[in-house]
Amino acid sequence: MGNSFGSLFKISTWGESHGGGVGVVIDGCPPLLALNEVDIQRDLDRRRPGQSKITTQRDETDNAEILSGVFEGKTLGTPIAILVRNEDAKPEAYEHLKNTYRPSHADFTYDAKFGIRNWQGGGRSSARETIGRVAAGAVARKLLDETTDVEVIAWVSQIHDIKADVDTENVNFDEIEAQITRCPDTEASAAMVKKITEAKKAGDSLGGIVTCLIRGVPAGLGAPVFDRIEADLAKGMLSLPATKGFEIGSGFSSVLMKGSEHNDEFAPGEKNPITKTNNSGGVQGGITNGSEIIFRVAFKPTATISSTQETVDNENNPVSLEAKGRHDPCVLPRAVPMVEAMSLLVIADHWLRDKSVRVLD
Repeated sequence: MGNSFGSLFKISTWGESHGGGVGVVIDGCPPLLALNEVDIQRDLDRRRPGQSKITTQRDETDNAEILSGVFEGKTLGTPIAILVRNEDAKPEAYEHLKNTYRPSHADFTYDAKFGIRNWQGGGRSSARETIGRVAAGAVARKLLDETTDVEVIAWVSQIHDIKADVDTENVNFDEIEAQITRCPDTEASAAMVKKITEAKKAGDSLGGIVTCLIRGVPAGLGAPVFDRIEADLAKGMLSLPATKGFEIGSGFSSVLMKGSEHNDEFAPGEKNPITKTNNSGGVQGGITNGSEIIFRVAFKPTATISSTQETVDNENNPVSLEAKGRHDPCVLPRAVPMVEAMSLLVIADHWLRDKSVRVLD
């Protein structure tokens, strides 16, 4: 129930935050793709906790183990199972939350849905679940690298009221990864670090925006009506923990524009038509037009904070809560590889679906 994503390139994640481990099963990856743990580990290292002073200090190596679907370094075309063991789980640190609902967390809603919940770090609602997504996204990245010119790159473009100035034409992976915020604007990044540190000391948290750019996308990916590619991107992004908003291309700013300002006029390209502008964000009618796909994802402030909050227990009695444990004061730096992963999964799925439709090409 709600644990799978995709159509032809399909994933199912499993595991809880403080259980024995977490992971993913990938079904639909084509055979003969060269794949090993190293291909997966780079993105897991970018997602893992404890990587800087502004992330949670949970100490996990997040080493990937491929359990099935790969033989002699190549995919078999059968389901690929990937496991990451939990090494620094401390379920006892959450004992004080056993009967208490954290404000804006999934504690109450999981109880309301299932009549039971894993209170040890949030269980399936924890961002640790995203390990499976990032591992699967790394496999999708390898597939797209081998078969297409697609490049997916994301960065932190805003934290709280600090906005970055980023040249989207030339932004690259190395300059993003050079900053612990994953914001390539060095001046904005320094201000973000300061603001996150202040929030952490105050027992508070911050939200922000991740921008994602997908280069080299061919025209024709996506499908009409319910399987529009931006709809699948939106579903993928809004399925990530702490997300509250998604906009593609001109997004909400388009309401301030006239049609004559917003329309992307066509011009002859080398092989296909190109657009003079990209207010559509690379997608028209739910199908890619060959321009770069660009979108933004809003993340709320981390729900679990250490300052005192008013809430209720599972008997509906009012209580005061000072949450303990290890939590990110701002999820944005670690959210970047998560956004990339979901983008890669959507593009890989639609690329395979397009191959199945255009059988006579």
